[in-house]
Amino acid sequence: MVKFPEANARMFRNVFVCRRCKAKIRTPNTKVIAGKVKCRRCNSKVLRPKRKK
Repeated sequence: MVKFPEANARMFRNVFVCRRCKAKIRTPNTKVIAGKVKCRRCNSKVLRPKRKK
């Protein structure tokens, strides 16, 4: 799908998806691991990385 590293970084680097409402959030992964980031829609702290197809 992605042919070059710049596009790969834009699409997948620091992008997380809420497990409850499936909203996309761009944030550093250290904040996600520490639990400092909440979803804008549902205020959930349960996030996963965006899946690479």
